[in-house]
Amino acid sequence: MLDTNDLLTDEQMIQFITKGYVVLRNEVPPGLHQEVMGKINTVLHHEGNPGNNILPRVPELGRFFETSVVRGALTSVLGAEYYMHPHRHCHYNRPGNPVPGGGVWHKDGFWSSMRSHRPWWAMIFYYTQDVTLDMGPTAIMPGTQYFEKFPGDEAETLLPTGKAGTMVLVHFDLWHRASINSSQLDRYMLKFQFVRLTAPASPTWNHKSDRFDLPLEAPAQLPDLWLDVWKWLRGQGSLAGETKEEAEAPRVQELGRMLREEEVRALNAAYSLGTMGMAGAEELLKQLREGTYLIATRAAYGLQGSGTVAVAGLTEILGRHPDDKRRALAAFALGMLGNASIEAVPALVAATRDESMWVCRNAIESLGMMTQRADLTVPALTEALVASVEQEKDMIFDTTDPYGKNQAYIQNKIGYTACLSLLRIGREGDPSIVLHAIKQALTSKDRYVRAYAFEVLGQLRSPESLEALIDHFRSARWCPDTHKASGY
Repeated sequence: MLDTNDLLTDEQMIQFITKGYVVLRNEVPPGLHQEVMGKINTVLHHEGNPGNNILPRVPELGRFFETSVVRGALTSVLGAEYYMHPHRHCHYNRPGNPVPGGGVWHKDGFWSSMRSHRPWWAMIFYYTQDVTLDMGPTAIMPGTQYFEKFPGDEAETLLPTGKAGTMVLVHFDLWHRASINSSQLDRYMLKFQFVRLTAPASPTWNHKSDRFDLPLEAPAQLPDLWLDVWKWLRGQGSLAGETKEEAEAPRVQELGRMLREEEVRALNAAYSLGTMGMAGAEELLKQLREGTYLIATRAAYGLQGSGTVAVAGLTEILGRHPDDKRRALAAFALGMLGNASIEAVPALVAATRDESMWVCRNAIESLGMMTQRADLTVPALTEALVASVEQEKDMIFDTTDPYGKNQAYIQNKIGYTACLSLLRIGREGDPSIVLHAIKQALTSKDRYVRAYAFEVLGQLRSPESLEALIDHFRSARWCPDTHKASGY
């Protein structure tokens, strides 16, 4: 069990919520960093970048993520149950980086059905060596994690530096890029991604005060969004819209119109409406039904804070709206409400068979965010998983389909999402049907489906699941001493 001293403070959590990052120093023996650096240098220069296999190729670096500093930081942001995602990378910034100014500002490709402002995901940028400004550290734009639109080069930029073991815990959607390496030294940075497995029921950091002090120096003021995240992390997310008095109609209508304005004003309006009880929820539901897709997306984010008053309207949109994008957004919002929208489970189960893959996938992920009604949710997830794996042989990647092009790194999007949801709630259901589905998933052509399935087997902990785990391990085992440069 972690000591509270290993957890983040209220001040650090507020910084993470508002600025999207926290810089920490991992205390490990210097010799370990040097050993890992030597192996990474050999691998990159003699074998090429191993990509996802950086951890099995250099297994010693796994010790970096077992320390109390790292576990405390991740537990604070993602809860005690989190999972190291199978996608990871060693970023190599060589001297004289030829890209003017460094890399391109970007958000990492996301792994959920759509991006969430709430921290279901996080990343760690880890430096195995002393890094100075001239070595081209990864540049971040504080406070930009909630923006879909690039804030522009004039936004504040930070280049975290420090001694070996410096790590930057960032919100998954923070805008970042490599900066130019003007030194004569190779610069390495390990990027690892982590996913939350359960919605918060209470604070998981060193929580002392309920007060949320708004930082005046933040690059953009998003008070209602920040408070939504703060309340959600404290286990109060589904209650936000039920603790306010009903707002007057003119104010609600004004905020509804603001959803079409520039991003900061629109997000503030959406989250403010989410705190205004039934009146606010009805305005957001109207905008989700009738607004442009951009406005509807902003409305869906706001509805996360509306609580149970939004469930009936979202269920109606999910089941009846002719536009699949609106149905998908309704499914997303219901999932973000978690167990507060448990009455919508039958509708979400039905939506897993929707003709639109967008809707199916959002419904599948949402079911994995509900710990109740496993008698309905788990069979629906296993059915979707098995069907998706069976259909893989007939899958054709359609480059004209905007959804097909999105997240091309996930080949079987339905199977991937179903496996993720089973990783979250599979143990709540019938172990026999989960095991049957997971065995099928181990044969998937999608590497991430197989990776999640492997982890689910470990969670089930039954004799049958452990036998399947061992059988799979016999053929999947990685030997770190067998590689391109070893000669055998």
